[in-house]
Parts: sequence; structure tokens; C-alpha cells
Amino acid sequence: MIKIYGLVGKNIFYSFSKKFFEKKFKKEKRKNTIYSLYDIKNLSYLKKILNNNSNLLGFNVTIPYKEKIMNKINYINKKLLKIGSINTVKIINDKTIGYNTDIYGFEKSFKKNLKFFHKKALILGTGGVSKSIMYVLTKLGIKYLFVSRTKKNCISYSEISKELIYNYNIIINCTPVGTFPNINECPNIPYKFLSKNNYLYDLVYNPKETLFLKQGKKQGCVVQNGIKMLFLQANLSWKIWNNFKMDYYL
Repeated sequence: MIKIYGLVGKNIFYSFSKKFFEKKFKKEKRKNTIYSLYDIKNLSYLKKILNNNSNLLGFNVTIPYKEKIMNKINYINKKLLKIGSINTVKIINDKTIGYNTDIYGFEKSFKKNLKFFHKKALILGTGGVSKSIMYVLTKLGIKYLFVSRTKKNCISYSEISKELIYNYNIIINCTPVGTFPNINECPNIPYKFLSKNNYLYDLVYNPKETLFLKQGKKQGCVVQNGIKMLFLQANLSWKIWNNFKMDYYL
């Protein structure tokens, strides 16, 4: 029997996941196992994917569906319902179970460069993955502000001042700005006010060094891209699909 896993998202031609899992299947000698990209215009196509792929055992979820897909999943634990975002789905007996491996991937990779004076953060963007970032920051006791071009109850990019960057010296890019092929774009923040005390974390992983990170390096900032997070969350997804025992749905 062919075993199918995959990725559900929109405009995901650049995705790392397919190559990552195909390499893992080969290394583990998983014959008759494939990883498919389900690039869909909206989530109304999800039902068709599930109905037409009886051998689909699990899938990852990416932009822009990490929040919206929750209404279409059979089982999600209460903690994740509060967080409001999932990125991994396991299928058992035609029932879907939602997980969030972004939380694990971000926390473990983020703490590596965290210093004692990193007490406050600016979260750029309010999409699905930002909910996972918010959860981790709260867990670590780091205060945060959301920055958005359009959402209410956030500060705008025009409000980011020298004083704000000094006080909120962690800046986390949760937007797709700067992702290949738009490598000459970056979030609209005043980079000239950055210093060696700032920690810039970009969830974008393609390219490895985004313009956001390049601008930070010029100012002496500690910088990190999303590659490590991606590997961590992908590996945990694989464990979940293969009967990894968990105390709760992460």
C-alpha cells in the first residue's frame, strides 16, 4: 500500500517540506511512501483531497490556512483551540487530529540566541504562526507587541520608533515578506535604530539570509532564520504521524 503524506497551503511551489520528507523516506528506506503538495485556492478543496486520497495518513499546513483549517478538523485539544493555530494533522480511521509543531520548533531554536536582557519582543504580522510565537513568548515570560499594517489592537509600522526598538529589542518576522522570489523586500521598520542588543528572528527560510536579516547584521544584531525551526517542527510531525506518544496534543 502506498502511504501518502503532504502539505496543504497556497502558492507553495517553493516549499522545503517535499524535499525534506523525500530525503527522510529514502534514508529510512520507506518504500511506497510519498509526500505531495496540495496547493489549493481555498479550504473548500480540503474535503476533496481527503476523499480522493484514502491512503493519506497526515499532512502539514502552511500559509494561509493555519487558523482557518481548525474548523475542519475533528479533534483538537483545548490548549490549541485557545492558541488558534495548527500546522500538523494526523489521520486515523478517517478522523483528523490537529497538532502544532511550530510551538516546539520555534521555542527550541529561538532560545539558542536568547540573552538575559532580551525581555520584550515585537511580533511582525498577525497570521497563524504568530499565535504560536505569542504562546512561546508568554511561556518564557517575554512581553510582546504585535505590529500590523491592517489589524486593530496592534501598533502600526509607522509607530516603531528608536525608543520602541531599544525597549523591545527582539524583533520576530512572522510575515512572508522577503520570501523567494521577492528577496529584495523586507518588513518596513527603521533598521538604522538597531544595535548589537537586538535579536532579529525571521521565520522565512528561503532565502537563508533575507534582506530583513542582512539589514540587522549591518547594525550588529544577532540574527537567525527559520531553517532550524523548520527542521525541528518537521521532525516532530514525522514522529506524530508514526505513533509518537504524547501527553497532550502539542
